[in-house]
Amino acid sequence: MWSAVTDVHCHPTDSYPSRSDMEALAIRVCAMATRADDQEKVKRLATDWPEKVTPCFGYHPWFSHTISLLDTLPNKEEHYTSVLLSAEDVNPDHASILQEILPLLPEPQLLGDVVSEVRSNLASHPHAMLGEVGLDRAFRIPLRPYPSPPPRRLTPFTVPMEHQLAILEALLGVAVELERNVSMHSVKCQQVTLKLFKRMKERHGAKWGKINVDLHSCGFSAETWKDVERNYPNVFLSLSIAINGKHGGLRALIAAASHDRLLVESDYYDITFCTENTWEVLNLIAEVKGWRIEEAWEEVVQGEPGAVRRIEENWNTFRSGGKGLAPVKIAANRRQRKRKDYSTDDPGSDIEEKVL
Repeated sequence: MWSAVTDVHCHPTDSYPSRSDMEALAIRVCAMATRADDQEKVKRLATDWPEKVTPCFGYHPWFSHTISLLDTLPNKEEHYTSVLLSAEDVNPDHASILQEILPLLPEPQLLGDVVSEVRSNLASHPHAMLGEVGLDRAFRIPLRPYPSPPPRRLTPFTVPMEHQLAILEALLGVAVELERNVSMHSVKCQQVTLKLFKRMKERHGAKWGKINVDLHSCGFSAETWKDVERNYPNVFLSLSIAINGKHGGLRALIAAASHDRLLVESDYYDITFCTENTWEVLNLIAEVKGWRIEEAWEEVVQGEPGAVRRIEENWNTFRSGGKGLAPVKIAANRRQRKRKDYSTDDPGSDIEEKVL
């Protein structure tokens, strides 16, 4: 039965698993790449364990500040000054903090090179996904770059949303081009994310509907998620105890989500904990939805399918490709009720540490 479960989002190369760890792994995992130095690690893990690992190649928004949008690579100081210090920033402390962290920051790389690398990795792995990519309004650059051990002291610097969007849209373009599904991060960005989906639908047309997008550890409000389901048949959500379990509203979100849009994940960095963390959130979903949990794998389902079977079917639907676009709605000639802005309702980033 375990082989029917897929952890759709985890980070096993952050603490690269041993052979014995991988042999003991009972489920399948989607291993995320997030930054320059782990793309090859994900590739190697998937090559060594193709029956257990779906590789995902991308750049996490926490590393978007390392990417230059220019055509020619600027020097290190010019790049980070332009990304992290705005022209309106007159705080003298910020300039001194930037000088303090500059030696610790990696050399920047061009967005064009990042796009080429991701395209090449996806093309060489026919079942690979784009991930982890996304948007994060809460994240602040740490004094010592990730993955240094916590607690990490935080600087006042955030990455401008326009910068994050430029990178994300370029990478989503590759996913559309190659018809690859996406594992997407969205923190404190509900309305920005909805506008992004609308823009991608308008820009790419039917091609956008040929891929599926998973909002991983989704922190949307239940009402916002219902809007997503109505307008974007190709968007799923996955949930984790590690992230969603920290915040209220998880049960309401599960209850609001359609039974065929739910996926499960651990969002864990240690492969030895992926199975139990994924199983825990599957049990929670089953409890909220009133689904039974199979005691053993059922080759022939009698009556209503169990939770494992349902989640497996959702994963198979997700990985098989896009569910198309929602039909165009004819606007009614009546006043539309003003909607609440839910952009501040989703949970914050899972970095909650001291700001310099």
